[in-house]
Amino acid sequence: MSASPASAAVAPNLSTTLEAAAGRARELVAEASRRVRSTVVEDGRLSPARLDAEQHATHGLAWAATYAAALDELARYAGRLEPEGRLGEVERLLVRIGAGEYLDQLFSGIPMSQLETARLAELGLPAREAARFRSAEVEDLIETGNTAENRARLVALLREGATPDAGLDDTLDSIRGEMRRFAQAEVEPHAHGWHLRNEYIPMEVIEQMAELGVFGLTIPEEYGGLGLSKVSMCVVSEELSRAYIGVGSLGTRSEIAAELILGGGTDEQKRRFLPRIASGELLPTAVFTEPNTGSDLASLRTRAVREGDTWRVHGAKTWITHPVRADIMTLLVRTNPDQPGYRGLSILLGEKPRGTDQDPFPVEGLTGGEIEVLGYRGMKEYELSFDGFAVPADNLLGGVEGEGFRQLMATFESARIQTAARAVGVAQSAVDVALRYAEERQQFGRALVAFPRVADKIALMAVETHIARLLTYFAGRSKDEGRRCDLEAGMAKLLGARVAWAAADNAVQIHGGNGFALEYPVSRILCDARILSIFEGAAEIQAQVIARRLLENQ
Repeated sequence: MSASPASAAVAPNLSTTLEAAAGRARELVAEASRRVRSTVVEDGRLSPARLDAEQHATHGLAWAATYAAALDELARYAGRLEPEGRLGEVERLLVRIGAGEYLDQLFSGIPMSQLETARLAELGLPAREAARFRSAEVEDLIETGNTAENRARLVALLREGATPDAGLDDTLDSIRGEMRRFAQAEVEPHAHGWHLRNEYIPMEVIEQMAELGVFGLTIPEEYGGLGLSKVSMCVVSEELSRAYIGVGSLGTRSEIAAELILGGGTDEQKRRFLPRIASGELLPTAVFTEPNTGSDLASLRTRAVREGDTWRVHGAKTWITHPVRADIMTLLVRTNPDQPGYRGLSILLGEKPRGTDQDPFPVEGLTGGEIEVLGYRGMKEYELSFDGFAVPADNLLGGVEGEGFRQLMATFESARIQTAARAVGVAQSAVDVALRYAEERQQFGRALVAFPRVADKIALMAVETHIARLLTYFAGRSKDEGRRCDLEAGMAKLLGARVAWAAADNAVQIHGGNGFALEYPVSRILCDARILSIFEGAAEIQAQVIARRLLENQ
């Protein structure tokens, strides 16, 4: 909760102003969508060739729509908290600075990356025509939102220990507190050492996570889980990743496997595997990606051949996280070589004994080599080779061949929401270490945080982290409501990954030369942040998916 009441300098009807401005942003994006669509449609249908040729415009549209969704969430957040008296000064500043900055970028140019800017003119909407969407509320927020005075006041409040209200209910706040206490006691003091030594997260920590219910968070109670919401999963993933992304990501393994089995498994498979995943007895890993295929799952070549009551797996997989200590692999394989593309794919539940560094794969038909990585350590990445690895026939997910791609697609919403939550945690970690260092480091007789350019960075890092958090919770709520939410999940992941990288990069800049030293945790945070815009759908793939959905709905 905020430490102080609303500032008299801020208009009392902020939520009304935000709602009106967000509405204009939606109208702007709708008009841009119509114009972009006119360039990528042939014979009344979206043309794949035109979508590829117009990638800058289509991806720019995805970013513009993501900004409009973020503005909507800022308005909803203020609208929920203001009547309850929970919209204190720090919350108002976060909202006002964020809305002002995102509106300004929406009209002037959105950074898709450090090198690429999405401008409305490139979406077929020149500035003179876009001007009609700049209502009085939009102009007010742009003019009075991201100001030097607001940034300075926000940092002053953060220095005093103000903690923004995340807009959650008491139950979710309690879960956050429990995870934060665990992370501060058992993870944060050791995370950088694990990273530097490239060590596994200790099993003792994993066992404690299991006791806290992390692995069964969203698994129904009938299967031994807690039966909680996807928003609770966001809160847990965020807080654990704030301490160390490797710990936050352990839950992802269980989340993906459980969702696959819940959505596509037989009753017997659910009874056999879900309680053991929920308790932490079984540690899963996802085995999908192959060398030279990346996001192109239709080109997948690893095959499984039925021999009596056994499937024999042959092929190679890469970028497999935590496979050595995993007990069960969700294997995407081609069971029907005569069916091209996605139609011949199935998922097998491959059980295996846990390995060690000395004997990583103590089972016939499976070998692997570690891929050394910059960050995202603690679980280790491997390239795997399958040469007749045996999977019982009863472990074909759902008992039906050819359903693998459909089953996998059904999990992508949750996976991307959780990745967005991990990104928020990493971003918040960057804010934490940047503020702490800027307070402690003295230059020219003053703390670094006293210099406006340093304070400005911290202010905007905090603002964007808050926006990414709200968008992630929105995606989680959409999933909880049973709605299709691939669009919301994709937007949360797209923005969250960029925010995490920007926060980590600026935290290193605030550390100066020390940020380049391995002994400082910020060097780890930078490495960990970089992977977020690559896995679970690279930013470019994510933008393409979002754009296609937007243009199909026109």
